[in-house]
Amino acid sequence: MALRSAQGDGPNSSHWDGGTEKADFNAKRKKKVAEIHQALNSDPTDVAALRRMAISEGGLLTDEIRRKVWPKLLNVNANDPPPISGKNLRQISKDYQQVLLDVRRSLRRFPPGMPEEQREGLQEELIDIILLILERNPQLHYYQGYHDIVVTFLLVVGERLATSLVEKLSTHHLRDFMDPTMDNTKHILNYLMPIIDQVNPELHDFMQSAEVGTIFALSWLITWFGHVLSDFRHVVRLYDFFLACHPLMPIYFAAVIVLYREQEVLDCDCDMASVHHLLSQIPQDLPYETLISRAGDLFVQFPPSELAREAAAQQQAERTAASTFKDFELASAQQRPDMVLRQRFRGLLRPEDRTKDVLTKPRTNRFVKLAVMGLTVALGAAALAVVKSALEWAPKFQLQLFP
Repeated sequence: MALRSAQGDGPNSSHWDGGTEKADFNAKRKKKVAEIHQALNSDPTDVAALRRMAISEGGLLTDEIRRKVWPKLLNVNANDPPPISGKNLRQISKDYQQVLLDVRRSLRRFPPGMPEEQREGLQEELIDIILLILERNPQLHYYQGYHDIVVTFLLVVGERLATSLVEKLSTHHLRDFMDPTMDNTKHILNYLMPIIDQVNPELHDFMQSAEVGTIFALSWLITWFGHVLSDFRHVVRLYDFFLACHPLMPIYFAAVIVLYREQEVLDCDCDMASVHHLLSQIPQDLPYETLISRAGDLFVQFPPSELAREAAAQQQAERTAASTFKDFELASAQQRPDMVLRQRFRGLLRPEDRTKDVLTKPRTNRFVKLAVMGLTVALGAAALAVVKSALEWAPKFQLQLFP
């Protein structure tokens, strides 16, 4: 049973106000729903197609579809109920008091107008899910913000399935955040500035001069933006994207938000307080589909392996969960994502420039990189075709690395 009503026509539906446009939108939506169900019903399930659907414009469209697809993306058997602890976890868990405080502060994460009794019941379920996962995985350490992720799954898929999905997520995508120290979380944050530098060195240098650091993006990263976005539709749209992608994709998305706000940042006083205050207040009207597409493009052009040298705390890299995953590659050797993008970009260059490998030498041509940011509609879909390679780093592979 759905805990909240299924979404309508998605976050951007209000822009479709013409008869022809509305009909075209509905036709595309209907086609996508059919493709998702075809992938679900194939034998075996076409997980690569589901990843493409989750990343492409509009994501998975409705919570009803998410309840079917999210388990596939995480390789979780939706029909296998999670075990129930026979212990009174609220009495024995060292994290109970902190979890209780955080859950009590989570009122804004529930749909407006939800009856108080129902909301309180969900908060109790939220506590139980968190404590059970921590009890079953003693290597994991609770952090403030974890509940923001758990509540998203609870509202979409319900308590039983949320427990299984979040447990798998906690031992993979979120693993670094759940270490006893923040060393690996800091390491992931340290990818933010190198990404910005690759695209906009002026903005990067300004932020460096302001000594703003990256702490403004911490809550974005560790909650998958669930704590900072007020519209639940945008939150689940991002979760579609992140679940289908490499674990470092949230830091790429954080980077494109900063890049999108370039002029606002440059108009600030060049000091830590001013820039931090601006960036820590995330806008609620972001062009999410455009930014998702840009994040995918940047991941293909500047994969983590190429940025590692520029990221601080290099010695920690081998300890991060993300380091256990390969950079995106297409399953088909004949259609590597970098080759697809190179061919398209070469078609945009002058003949005398076509011999230059603008993607493998990203710092040689800043204008090409800026042009990339503007080609999100046409090239975003192509770049995001790399999801086929997600099968290369699916959670079943990670299980061997985090017993």
